[in-house]
This record gives sequence, structure tokens and C-alpha cells, in this order.
Amino acid sequence: MAIDEMEKKLRPPEVELKPYPPKVITLASGEKMVVREARRDEVGVLLGTVAPLIGVAADFYDIVAARMYSEILGWYRYRVANEFVIVGAINGVIAGIVTSRHVDDKLGMSLHTLTIKRGLRVGAQLFAAKMEHHIDILGEDEVYIVAESPNGFKRWMIEYQLEDRSHLYPQVRHELGGVPTYVLTRKLWNDVKAVKCTGTRPVSEEDLKSAEKLIMPSEYPQIPGFKR
Repeated sequence: MAIDEMEKKLRPPEVELKPYPPKVITLASGEKMVVREARRDEVGVLLGTVAPLIGVAADFYDIVAARMYSEILGWYRYRVANEFVIVGAINGVIAGIVTSRHVDDKLGMSLHTLTIKRGLRVGAQLFAAKMEHHIDILGEDEVYIVAESPNGFKRWMIEYQLEDRSHLYPQVRHELGGVPTYVLTRKLWNDVKAVKCTGTRPVSEEDLKSAEKLIMPSEYPQIPGFKR
């Protein structure tokens, strides 16, 4: 598709990123979750999945969902450089989404993690997949990470024993703002990935096919009585 000169000026320069290789994770429920990179042509189902949670104040779903909505839209409209989106799908139904951005060869910027299907550590699995992509696939040395909820702080900062660089503010700060910045270094990742990063590759044709077409959830545990 032809791009006019003004649109070219509005788009940030991007580098071609290595694709995230899909994997399958067997959850505690016995269900298989296919973890794969989302495509820009899937933006409708992604935004439709996130949108209902913008009104959920509990556990800070509202701010995470609102920011993720804008990140996915910015990615779709080519307004964010080097962003990627990874989804976890169970029989095609989206169970969770993560967003992130490749800054340069050394640095990644973790954006948000949104869990829809709760109680099975879906968010933790997808966060680990995101870190795997940053460090093992894209080859970055470290990832800046912030949390906007107590649950996120426990899951990432405490469980991963991330390096606290908040004392270096404002010289070192996450692009999401003034939230205290923590860092996952390559050494920390290598220490925890055997436990945190699960799943198997290659993914069978049957499992890949089950996640080929993403489906918006028909129910949300965060929204009792939700009807789409």
C-alpha cells in the first residue's frame, strides 16, 4: 500500500525484529495454551479483548487495560517504534496479552501484562515469554520493568529479584513515567528462566491451528455477568 509523504514523517524508524517462535504450555488445569506473536491484522480482536477491562478498577485493571489499549493501537497505527505483542490462547480464546518494545541492541522496554483467565499463572507465563523474547531471541542485555499494581510488584520485582534502579531517577527511568524502575539483566534471567520460562517447541500443527484465529473471551472473571 502506498504511503504518502506526511504519513512517512509521522512513523518512527523501525528495525526488523526476529519473530518470536511459538510454544505451547500445559496449564495446571490441563488446558494447552499456545503462546505466539500477534499480527497487526489481529488488532480488532486484541482491542476488543482489552476494552471491557478499562472499566475494572479492582487490581488496577483499568490503568493497565487503558494503557495496553493505546499501546496496541499505537502499534497498529505505526506510532510506536519496534513494539511487539504476544498472546496466550486456549482453543483460540485469548487468555492473556503482553506488550513490549525493543529499544536497541542492548535494551528492552517491558510495557504491560494483562491476564484475562485468572488462577492459572497465565500472566506469569506470558511475562516470562516476553522476557525470553527480549533477551534470548532479540539478544538484549537488559529490560526495564515497572509495576502498576501490588500483584505486578510481587510477580515481577520480588519473584524475579529484579535489580532496583529507582535511586538513579531521573537519569534512569522507564518510558511509562516516574514509576520506580527495576531491571532484568541477562544474568538474572539466566538464573531464573529454567523455572519461570516453560513450554515446549516445536508446536504441533494441530495446536498451531487451534490458535490460528484469535477469539475474544465471552466471559471475564473480573466482570461478573459480562455479556459480549
